[in-house]
Amino acid sequence: MLTIATGNKAVAAAVKELRPAVIAAYPITPQTEIVEQIAAWVAAGELDSSYIPVESEHSAMAACIGASVTGARTFTATSSQGLAYMHEMVNWAAGARLPIVMANVNRALAPGWNIWAEHTDAFQERDTGWLQVYVGTVQEAYDTVVMAYRIAEHEEVLLPVMVNLDGFLLSHSTQSLETDSPGDFVPPFRLPHAIDVAHPAGYGTLTGPDDYFRFRWDIERSMRNSSRVIRETEQDFSRRFGRTYAPVEEYRADDADVVVIAVGTLGKEAEVAVDLLRREGIRAGSLRIRWFRPFPDLDLSGRELVVIDRDYSFGFSGILAGSLRARTRADPYSVIAGLGGQEVTYDDIAGFVRGREPGRELWFGVDRNV
Repeated sequence: MLTIATGNKAVAAAVKELRPAVIAAYPITPQTEIVEQIAAWVAAGELDSSYIPVESEHSAMAACIGASVTGARTFTATSSQGLAYMHEMVNWAAGARLPIVMANVNRALAPGWNIWAEHTDAFQERDTGWLQVYVGTVQEAYDTVVMAYRIAEHEEVLLPVMVNLDGFLLSHSTQSLETDSPGDFVPPFRLPHAIDVAHPAGYGTLTGPDDYFRFRWDIERSMRNSSRVIRETEQDFSRRFGRTYAPVEEYRADDADVVVIAVGTLGKEAEVAVDLLRREGIRAGSLRIRWFRPFPDLDLSGRELVVIDRDYSFGFSGILAGSLRARTRADPYSVIAGLGGQEVTYDDIAGFVRGREPGRELWFGVDRNV
């Protein structure tokens, strides 16, 4: 069915199709519309799920963990300060190997209080064992939530997935949306290590030095397995529904001398900048990183790179630029732009490319390279 929707409504629509048994929710701007829409469907009898209006984000993840460990499919959503409050339980979800799907509407962290888009909230959780994917359109938000359940629940993965969409820039933007019944695309959920409530047993007990590292390695092994599962899932999704995705979305990059790299809506804005630069005779292209965990394999040899980070790791660098340096030995022109919802247009991105200085860092708006 073809309709129009915001990014938040698209996420809710995908959740409705997957019918989680348990949905735990706590409102926070700019995510609130997701759980409000889901709550309305549950109240109207259109979605047969147990909806738990908890007292905090920490409790929302705790409720999902308690439900998931019994073998129930679960969902929650959050943003910014809520994700920070959830941090302890985010680690527990991955460590317990529970395939929870969560939508995170990217928003800057306080202080000062700010409700606009930034990626630092999710990037701070990058080492918890969650898979992370960043979307750039309303349609992609819907499709990625559907695929997230199949990936998370795959027997060779069994790790939670965080689906990220930019606050307001995508969560509240209206675009066309095609919704489909997933049918058997997402199989019924079966958790191999589900607890049996009829036969109580201990879970999450103290783990000593002789065994703890084995559990850590098992998460890493499953994260590596997820790279293949993601590719296979996206390929099958394309065959069934005609919409194509990959861990990295390339735009006019095949013959590019300079490549712009970003995530989320900045990655889509970069495509317009690329067209503008091409008309000027600059052979530019773009790569939009969709899956940040697991981090994709990239061949960037022989290219100049302009990396735009809507985030920062203080005392280090932009997190995306730092990740690319670590994995590819590239020396990009690092641009810090869009923090706290700072406006970044395709003209600005084109300007970054024209004025690029490999190995340097630019804070957009500060007017100096460092």
